[in-house]
Amino acid sequence: MKKIYISLLAMSLAFTSCQDYLEEENLSNVTTEDFYTTATGYESLLNANYSQLRDIYGSEPWLFSAGTDMYAEGRNAEPVGLSQYTELNSSSDGVALLYDECYEAIQIANMAVYYSDLTEQTSELQSQLGQIKYLRANAFFLLVQTYGDVSLVTDYIQEPVLEFSRTPAEEVYSFIISELEEALTMVNDGAYDGHVNRRAVQHLLAKVYLTRGYESFGNNTDFSTAATYADAAIGGESLTIPFEELWMPDNGMNSETIFSVQYDDASVTADPTDLGNQQAYYFGSYLGGSEVAGDAPYRSYTLCPTSYAIDLFEQGDERWDATFMIEVFDRYFDYYDVEDHSTLEVTHYFEPKWYANNDTYMTDYIAAHPDVEYHEYGTYDASVNPNLDYETIIVKKFDDPDAPFSASSSTRDIILARLGETYLIAAEAYLQAGDEATGLARLNEVRQRAGVADATLAEFNLDYILDERGRELLGEYHRWFDLKRTGTLVERASMYHYLINENNFIGLNGNLKIVRPIPQTALDLNQNNDFEQNPAYE
Repeated sequence: MKKIYISLLAMSLAFTSCQDYLEEENLSNVTTEDFYTTATGYESLLNANYSQLRDIYGSEPWLFSAGTDMYAEGRNAEPVGLSQYTELNSSSDGVALLYDECYEAIQIANMAVYYSDLTEQTSELQSQLGQIKYLRANAFFLLVQTYGDVSLVTDYIQEPVLEFSRTPAEEVYSFIISELEEALTMVNDGAYDGHVNRRAVQHLLAKVYLTRGYESFGNNTDFSTAATYADAAIGGESLTIPFEELWMPDNGMNSETIFSVQYDDASVTADPTDLGNQQAYYFGSYLGGSEVAGDAPYRSYTLCPTSYAIDLFEQGDERWDATFMIEVFDRYFDYYDVEDHSTLEVTHYFEPKWYANNDTYMTDYIAAHPDVEYHEYGTYDASVNPNLDYETIIVKKFDDPDAPFSASSSTRDIILARLGETYLIAAEAYLQAGDEATGLARLNEVRQRAGVADATLAEFNLDYILDERGRELLGEYHRWFDLKRTGTLVERASMYHYLINENNFIGLNGNLKIVRPIPQTALDLNQNNDFEQNPAYE
């Protein structure tokens, strides 16, 4: 048995209900061992694996987004270590969250794998086990990208262990790929209903192979394999849903959604202000937290768009209006609740860059909306704003008009994989495999849906892909991993984040802070004297 520290939380399952996943069971008169050997019990164990996604993705998203080229702090301060790197160490705020939650997810998955040999053998068991293997592989993929070499634990540990070692990242990647390729033969091939299906596995396999292709131990066929899996996940489906419609609050289960963290109102009734997710809370301006619920959403004023993120968009790009709330009405949520917007009073307007030198446009707009506060281009990114309401441009794509007035209250699904990103994975994979023409065709599928001109072969390169990913995926939980994967984290964060320069990344003995440090809590409990911290850290 490989050894790893497993927290007490990982030793006790929390059966939190997920949409379409979990029905509560009364376990008071049955032992755990007996319960999991029944079909009903194993279904509950599967649901517990899905529930763990909420703990990984549902709270503070620093490890996914902070310290990049696209997001910086506004009114509320980010964790300085993760967002600016100068004070990044093993005890920094937020460093341990992904480590702890992913290993808890792995422990729960290992339990499910263990009981798969003991439970009632049903027609659904193979598919269920394939879903669990996917979820375990996803947790390891997050860990190996974030921390480098990590402990590869595949056994169900039934008592705490205080000694563990690190497995080389190359071996971890090999395990992830083997798990996913096995899962591909096990899961169902139907439409996405909230459970892992073949398309979800193909998408993740494409991303894993793409990521490994950049590593020193990557295989020379990784990029072409990534392209093949991405095309399989695309399956000939075009991007036909308008971008605005794609992100309407009640449209999370549209045909382009490949995999998501599931929520619904019923699943958070026990504590509606704490059991939801915080995606909407973090990616937007502060809009009046003291106002009456429903007049304005409560947001943290952190992870605000940088000037680079705002400048990515060009006139005519449908993603601009679909991503940002350009016109704010007197009651914010009337945007969703009132069909005829022409009758509504506009109180805030955020000027796009293509009108920045057009004084006539500004004069005419203010004349048409005499009560508007007109935010000129260049005055509403994260770097220039005082601590006032509505001072940064508002990311609206995650808005939840039905959420209670609190930070962790959104019951919108968190989209982890969708078809637009699959096309961009394919574009990047084909580019790196040397097939620029096919890669460009995949990227231009994304641009055509956005209503902008095709990119040309002359401008098609890795930087262009990263820019396109920024436009398409703003606020979705990919950016830090994108920059880390492509080796552009230091360059791009230093160039576009106003609080970061290249020296911020210099750590112990001149090593760069590319991977995050192993959390101090794990180090303190480890009795393996040969265990080493990542090179840039004490």
